Amino acid sequence: MKRSVWLKADAGDWESKKRRITAGLEAGVDWVLVNDVDVNAVRELGNIKIAAFTTNDVQVMEAEGTDSGQEAADAVIIGKKGEGDGTVELPKKLSDSTDVKAVRRGGANGGYIRILSKGHESLAEEIAKVGEYTIVSGEDWKIIPLENLIARIGGQTELVAGVNSSEEARTAFETLEIGANGVLIDSDDLNEIRSTVDLRDSADREALELEWAKVVSVKSTGMADRVCVDTGSLMHSEEGMLIGSMARGLFFVHAETAESPYVASRPFRVNAGAVHAYVRSLGGKTRYLAELQSGDEIQIVNTKGETREAVVGRCKIEKRPMLRIEAIIGTKKGEDRIETLLQNAETVKVATQKGPKAVTALEVGDEVLVCYEHAARHFGEAIDESIIEK
Repeated sequence: MKRSVWLKADAGDWESKKRRITAGLEAGVDWVLVNDVDVNAVRELGNIKIAAFTTNDVQVMEAEGTDSGQEAADAVIIGKKGEGDGTVELPKKLSDSTDVKAVRRGGANGGYIRILSKGHESLAEEIAKVGEYTIVSGEDWKIIPLENLIARIGGQTELVAGVNSSEEARTAFETLEIGANGVLIDSDDLNEIRSTVDLRDSADREALELEWAKVVSVKSTGMADRVCVDTGSLMHSEEGMLIGSMARGLFFVHAETAESPYVASRPFRVNAGAVHAYVRSLGGKTRYLAELQSGDEIQIVNTKGETREAVVGRCKIEKRPMLRIEAIIGTKKGEDRIETLLQNAETVKVATQKGPKAVTALEVGDEVLVCYEHAARHFGEAIDESIIEK
């Protein structure tokens, strides 16, 4: 599930809304929710998805089903100053709801519902049947209504839970283990907004089980075209990338975070190996190093197996002397041999049981950190097929 963060910015004067929206842009939120009269002004602030509350009288919306002033928004949301927020009393039959009719007719893409009663919880369910987005905001009760809605409408709509802090956002993402698709944060605090975005980014990241493999050979192989992957992110000393000549066994290669007497640190860089090698990417896929280019997303991993995303800033390909590193790892079928080519240089380091170690100092018997998979690969995708790599 791809999570999203929405920022509520529909209250107060324009200057206060502008400050909040600017904070959201800086933090990296996915959507802002504003009044439809502010859509054009938001467009001038930056490139972001905009959801707009319709400010039409609900009776007009009921009669016309649409409003010509809202085409500029990426999504139109019904419910403010209507049935959704309690301004207008709910009808006895929710199928007669003005808000539901507006979404059904295409005048709105979704609804905003304050959970003020069991009836409003039911209104959210009706909106979810026809709407792309269902935004719910709990009042005195937050968890139980959200649990009910996740259980009943999960998968039918993009369910967005209203929150006031990153801690509430964490709860919304974790409720019933499945969690809400997104959160709508109502806060001016940049730190809270950023923390909520961080939760979004970490919610669905992979956690890898890294293993130790024993080095059985380290040999010079002569020259090859070597790739340095320079990212748009700074990495710390326990981070790097997973690289290997065989997709089933990728070696952990440290980022160049360490200072040396001869070369300054490059904490944005992984000296990744020869052009033919695989690098683990997002979603469990692999890419060839030769394929990477500026703007691509790549996976960064730490020695605990925790992952995050980074954007490739550039790739440098140069002829350099290389080392061929072979290691064996125990499997259910016995031992398997994996290998990779890395530049013969002191600045290139792999993770060992004793900490980071330069490949130039690597010895037979050292144990190095690897990511081992039993599945074969076809165009970067894991498949259940027998493939021989040697």
